[in-house]
Amino acid sequence: MDSVRIALRAAVHNSAPPIPSPSDFKDTESYLKYLRWLGEMSDRLQPKKRDFQTRKEFLQTVWYESKRAGLDVALVLGLIQVESNFRKYAVSWVGARGYMQIMPFWLRVLAEEDGKHNTSHLFNMQTNIRFGCVILRHYLDRERGDLFMALGRYNGSRGKAAYPDAVLGAKRKWEF
Repeated sequence: MDSVRIALRAAVHNSAPPIPSPSDFKDTESYLKYLRWLGEMSDRLQPKKRDFQTRKEFLQTVWYESKRAGLDVALVLGLIQVESNFRKYAVSWVGARGYMQIMPFWLRVLAEEDGKHNTSHLFNMQTNIRFGCVILRHYLDRERGDLFMALGRYNGSRGKAAYPDAVLGAKRKWEF
């Protein structure tokens, strides 16, 4: 999918978080609901991310990338909680990186065209969250909307309940 590769390539080189504005919403009430969500989620996330500006940029990015990929924002926050516990520089024992624990091979598959796979890009907040959302959307489409199976694919534990159950349990904390 060339359009996905182009968008992800741009995300790798863009470090600024997306900032939703009133014009991004269908009406004023939708925008006000988003602002209420942002305030409440900021309070919930405060123990993990002390700095207000960092929290705000993180939540704006998660909201934007979730909506862009057609995903439930609470699901993405639950997945991030399980994968990295909201740690930007988390690295798993198999080499997955960042908030959404993206495997470095995804750079080659989705974004890098010059053969240079700079894994440090996976620690960029917007890049990591965009990749994670696109990957989860891909697995949801592949599993024809079966969230349990898609989460298993995301984690590499397809068919086993522990990971999907953990993400769905964490998701409840982030519902608005």
